[in-house]
Amino acid sequence: MSQVETQYDAIVFDNDGVLTYPTDKSVLTEASRRAFAAFDVDPTPSDVRSLVDDLSVETVRTLAERYEVDADAFWRRHETERTARQLAAIRDGEKPLYDDVETLADLAVPTAIVSNNQHATIEHIVAEFGLEAMFEAYYGREPSLRGLERRKPDPSYLEAALDEVDAFLDAANADLVGELVDELSEEAQFVVVSHRSAMLDRAERAIGVMMQDDNVSAVTGIDLSGDAEVAADD
Repeated sequence: MSQVETQYDAIVFDNDGVLTYPTDKSVLTEASRRAFAAFDVDPTPSDVRSLVDDLSVETVRTLAERYEVDADAFWRRHETERTARQLAAIRDGEKPLYDDVETLADLAVPTAIVSNNQHATIEHIVAEFGLEAMFEAYYGREPSLRGLERRKPDPSYLEAALDEVDAFLDAANADLVGELVDELSEEAQFVVVSHRSAMLDRAERAIGVMMQDDNVSAVTGIDLSGDAEVAADD
């Protein structure tokens, strides 16, 4: 089948209501109930619904204070439950793809997903429906209150997808970019934002931000010339 031309250089899609059917509210409500139960809390029905109908960082902090639980810990558990419940819904056929999603494979430009849903949920959707070859990049929110705060209309995750220098290249061209950076690095140092193996395979060091158990971010670096993990600022 011939590819469909477009005036755009790349196209970024939302997920819920665009690629997959929206998650039923009963699934999200059950996830909220399970999150409360993990802290031995018996919330009112209206408080459970507020995490579906009026979700915000302020809502989470208000409920955490009301039920005397740690807001960050509660939200991490809540995100875990949401991802698990949605994965179950996908596997039970309750959150299918729209019938016309397969036509996106005919687009002649790179495509990506940027969603307000959890990143882990988007990873499951891509894997469960075999969409790996269709999308060059995909982003969902991180499982923290900061991640909730940065959901759309905040542009953070959209900017993250677009900031990847090689995010919208096919494998062959991503490899060419990697070769170019590798060649130029003999005379200059490059800091590149990338998730592509063509770039990482040529890197001397990878630096990332990891969430620790106390919900505090830590910057870490890995020396790719060996096996030792090193501090990012040494």
